[in-house]
Amino acid sequence: MDYKLIQYLVKESAAYIYLNRPDKRNAFNEQLVNELKSAFNQALKDDQVKAVILGGRGKVFSAGADLAYLQGLQKNTYEENLADSINLKELYQTIYTFPKVTIAMVQGHAIAGGAGLATVCDFTYATPEALFGYTEVKIGFIPAIVMVFLLRKIGEGKAKELLLTGKLIEAQEALDMGLITSVVRMGNLENQVHAFAMNLVKNSSSQSIANTKEMMNRVQEMDLTDAFDFAAEMNARGRENEDCKKGINAFLNKEKIEW
Repeated sequence: MDYKLIQYLVKESAAYIYLNRPDKRNAFNEQLVNELKSAFNQALKDDQVKAVILGGRGKVFSAGADLAYLQGLQKNTYEENLADSINLKELYQTIYTFPKVTIAMVQGHAIAGGAGLATVCDFTYATPEALFGYTEVKIGFIPAIVMVFLLRKIGEGKAKELLLTGKLIEAQEALDMGLITSVVRMGNLENQVHAFAMNLVKNSSSQSIANTKEMMNRVQEMDLTDAFDFAAEMNARGRENEDCKKGINAFLNKEKIEW
């Protein structure tokens, strides 16, 4: 795939996807969104890839929507804006429900949609200098799509604090809120993220990861009875998959499991 606004490469069993508009602070436009969707689809289809690491080139991870792009959208009809919004929703939904491990590697500020892009991943590593914020309310916009997963991730109280004030917070505060996973100094960021990803995928079944992520996404919307029924079904199905058979056999024979 010939990408113009992102970079895609595979290192060991991790796909690296870099936003590559440093002159525009890696801001979103329609092409960037489409290329990200395509890149995640490429990683999904590649059996070699067990994890996806999302980063940004330049000093900023992503400043969110390109303001020139937003200005152009003001001329659109409701139907055109809805189609564009659905396109953006599909990107976040793709990452949030992705069956493989996703890790955001945030080397600089992650603002508005950029903050959403970072925190929709399973894990988020950031440098101490990085700032996070959902600033949409400051320009009369709505943090509509990111709200869906942010409420799940940090709860209503903390989400209100970020979404209604539009304030920027430092990486350490984002960590304390549960918004991100770890704060790592710039010089160690890529090595530490890669090491974490490799340790995870080498010691955990890909099928188990996919099934666990699917369950976590679905059970939160179920009532208790339905959730327990679904859990029982997934438990039974899990016993039948090849990874489970392989893992139990290796455990019983005291052999090292190679995933």
